[in-house]
Amino acid sequence: MPPKGLEPSGIILVDKPAGPSSFAIVARVRARTGTRMGHAGTLDPFATGLLLLLSGRSTKLAGSFVGLDKRYLTDVDLTARTATGDPEGEVVARSEAPEPAELERRLAGLRGEIELPIPSASAVKIGGERAYKLHRRGVVVEMPLRRSRVDALDVIAYTDGVVTLDLRVSSGTYVRAIAEALGGHCVTLRRLEIGPFSVEDADEERVIPAEQALALLP
Repeated sequence: MPPKGLEPSGIILVDKPAGPSSFAIVARVRARTGTRMGHAGTLDPFATGLLLLLSGRSTKLAGSFVGLDKRYLTDVDLTARTATGDPEGEVVARSEAPEPAELERRLAGLRGEIELPIPSASAVKIGGERAYKLHRRGVVVEMPLRRSRVDALDVIAYTDGVVTLDLRVSSGTYVRAIAEALGGHCVTLRRLEIGPFSVEDADEERVIPAEQALALLP
């Protein structure tokens, strides 16, 4: 009999709803399966979409999955900035919605290799403490820049100052930072893909064997 908590081993695809934290989802699945559980990247509580969990012995394979490219769908309100870059923060500035030509000019500057400040309400550690904890206490810090790659940044719709974007980005890209660079904030955020894995295939009752999942990687 294998040591407790190591089986079933494999990859679990979960479609996270808005509200709970990613860690709450991990804890829920861990409680149901009785196995060790890890993840290959979190989502903010307001966000929805694909979480890739690693179960049992496969937790040691996290390094193979955390660096995969991501695809997102997001609604960005270009008439208001918030303190957090998402709908959970207070509005700190309002502006007129840009004309389509101006919007495209802003988008053009955010395609390819980019470097943007990490959002202050993030889990990055500043001086040994999570940035979002400092933010909640009102501590103002200069956030470091993060270089990332935006392979696609396509407009799906643009109505009443809210633009719907389909993004394909490198791992570690903050969509909230892109929204802030556009002059607004994320109203919704949904992760559609992690590497070759799609939210359409999410089924937290299914454990994909590690060797099968690894064979799909680029």
